[in-house]
Amino acid sequence: MIGWLPRLSGIVARQWSELWSAVLDPAKGTRESEAIAVAARRNATVVWLMGKVQSGKTSIVRALTGCTDAEIGTGYAPCTRTARIFEYPAEAPVIRFLDTRGLGETHYDPAEDLAFCESQTHLSIAVMKALDPQQEAIVSLVGGVRSRRPGWPVIVAQTSLHEGYPAGTNHPPHYAFEPGSGLPAADVPPELVRSLAFQRGLFEGLPGKGPVSFVPIDFTLPEDGFRPVNYGLDAFVSALQVAAPAGLVAVLQGIQSATGNVRSARAHPHVLGYATVAAAADAVPLAGLVAVPSVQAKMLHSLAAIYGVAWDRRTLREFASCFGTGALIRAASHLGIRQIVKLIPVYGQTAGAVAASAASFATTFALGKAACYFLARRRSGDVDVAGVAAVYSAALAEAFSIASRPAAGPAGPR
Repeated sequence: MIGWLPRLSGIVARQWSELWSAVLDPAKGTRESEAIAVAARRNATVVWLMGKVQSGKTSIVRALTGCTDAEIGTGYAPCTRTARIFEYPAEAPVIRFLDTRGLGETHYDPAEDLAFCESQTHLSIAVMKALDPQQEAIVSLVGGVRSRRPGWPVIVAQTSLHEGYPAGTNHPPHYAFEPGSGLPAADVPPELVRSLAFQRGLFEGLPGKGPVSFVPIDFTLPEDGFRPVNYGLDAFVSALQVAAPAGLVAVLQGIQSATGNVRSARAHPHVLGYATVAAAADAVPLAGLVAVPSVQAKMLHSLAAIYGVAWDRRTLREFASCFGTGALIRAASHLGIRQIVKLIPVYGQTAGAVAASAASFATTFALGKAACYFLARRRSGDVDVAGVAAVYSAALAEAFSIASRPAAGPAGPR
């Protein structure tokens, strides 16, 4: 094995060179774009939004992703005759929102949507306006799913709370509902209390043993005049983290940790999506030596677009200098050894492949986080070499923690 080290160092050192070359020549990696998106979709968390038109589904997507209503509207693509899907981020999806349309409408037959959505879904969210009592179609749909998937958790998002407020009033100064039950924990208008209680009652006797959480929320636009605009978001995210698969939990944690930093919050899902694709590429012997640099190059281009900094030779040279030649060669050697280990019978097809996949996830994730820090500082004309190295090191530890989590949460495998 030791005899392979010089050759492997050369091979993977060239791999780094190919990465920089691909970054400087975006057209070189164009053909890989769709392959990366396809690979990401296989591992993305699918969230099924069940709700009538204008119930608040778009506002939930907006609050979780930071996308505008226009981006969401144009980003949805049809997947059945009456269902559509929104992938975020589009280049390397980590979340896929399924929107079943037509519920409650005359002549709507949910059979096709049910068949598609149930086969794809990891998490179900019933979305209903807090003052709308006509929810039979939603409750029936949830009940049908739970009769076939009794362990699935259900989150009931009760939206548009402000429609139950007296004219001219704002949200209570603190979140006014208990976690999980959605019961009022502070002064709430009586009509709104009655309507929320009525909707909770609709789910009594729901089949299955999976948990049912009620989360009153009100996600509005700044021009609507309500503050905060995403009232109840923390409670909603907490409910998702309890019920969601590990992949979605990692996305939510990253977005939450970047509160107040719009670019960082938007970049995190991109980093996670590309890292997941890199892990999948490295699960096949020697595939990582071909695919991972292309994935990383596409990631760096996506991050550069988010931060508004173009990669040129000078910028790329400054970024590369933050790691040091010795560190790159050590990383190259280690990657090369992992690829050879995967070819060893028995061990290579089990532990070796798992280790290589986790390492590719971690190094891609860490590279992306380091790039975010670098690009943010570069915008102001500063280069913090020690800071980039520190971020890379911390992100490696975070990435291995993410990679060690179970693939699915309480919802179980699809």
